Amino acid sequence: MQKRQVGQTGLTIDVLGLGGAPLGGNFVDLDYRQAAELIQTAREAGIGYFDTAPWYGFGRSERVMGDMLRGQDYVLSDKVGRLLKPGAVANPMDYGMIDPLPFHVVYDYSYAGIMRAYEDSLQRLGLDRIDILLAHDIGTFQHGEENARHFRDLSEGGYRAMDELRRSGHVKAIGLGVNENQVCIDALGIGEWDVFLLAGRYTLLEQTALQSLFPACRAAGTTIICGGPFNSGILVGREMWNYAKAPAEIVDRARALGAVADQFAIPLAAAALQFPLGNDIVTSVIPGPRHKDELKQLLDWFDTPIPADFWSALKENGLMDETAPVPTG
Repeated sequence: MQKRQVGQTGLTIDVLGLGGAPLGGNFVDLDYRQAAELIQTAREAGIGYFDTAPWYGFGRSERVMGDMLRGQDYVLSDKVGRLLKPGAVANPMDYGMIDPLPFHVVYDYSYAGIMRAYEDSLQRLGLDRIDILLAHDIGTFQHGEENARHFRDLSEGGYRAMDELRRSGHVKAIGLGVNENQVCIDALGIGEWDVFLLAGRYTLLEQTALQSLFPACRAAGTTIICGGPFNSGILVGREMWNYAKAPAEIVDRARALGAVADQFAIPLAAAALQFPLGNDIVTSVIPGPRHKDELKQLLDWFDTPIPADFWSALKENGLMDETAPVPTG
């Protein structure tokens, strides 16, 4: 598996990683055995980069991820900013979760909160190492008006905690794990970040990150991990976009992209999976397959040849930013 460097750290990760949200039962019903099989299938396929978070099943994803990686060679990213407290939520599907563990979330981006979250994650994982530590879901997309308070906590204390963990060698890289461009730009003003895990904002459907975020990241030496390359599923034929039912204009755009893919007899999903890596600022793409058969399909898509004329046709039809770099082979 080809690797790329994370920021200026010297840490390298696979260009194709495994996203861990479905392993926690986020929008999908799978049990521990199925989650473990999925991770094992990824490892057997040569994937060595894995991503998880306390949010995914309120600890379920971390537990199975740790069990399957313990004693193995791996690169792992995990997230801070949410503390898990005892007491189950009343309606798990309000959070998009099926059968989560009996906890609820308290947001805390302060110095003490970040340190507590980091230590809690190590214990849930049963591992002695997290490689990449990401502040999770900071931003107005998640918090609305409350984000000003949370971002102040990150700026005045949380970043210092993450930086100390990096400087001490406990983690190799730090960044954000978010769904929006602006908060990444804002974060560049409060510290030195190695990588941003950006979900859904640099995909075949949307390239808004090209306008301001990516130039700012290049200047800062910050690289990008692309989460959500299928925009919650709309690019693989599902109705979801941005974690909700897709509006008509998004459905129409996805269909237009699919029509061009059909002209070239290629799966739209293959193009969507490969597209972000055409940009050298992107370190890795991490889809979140829901079971091992979906992972095997992803691996086929990842190896599907995409003709150069396909990318040209998208730009000629106004379906892609004309400045977007594309894969060359």
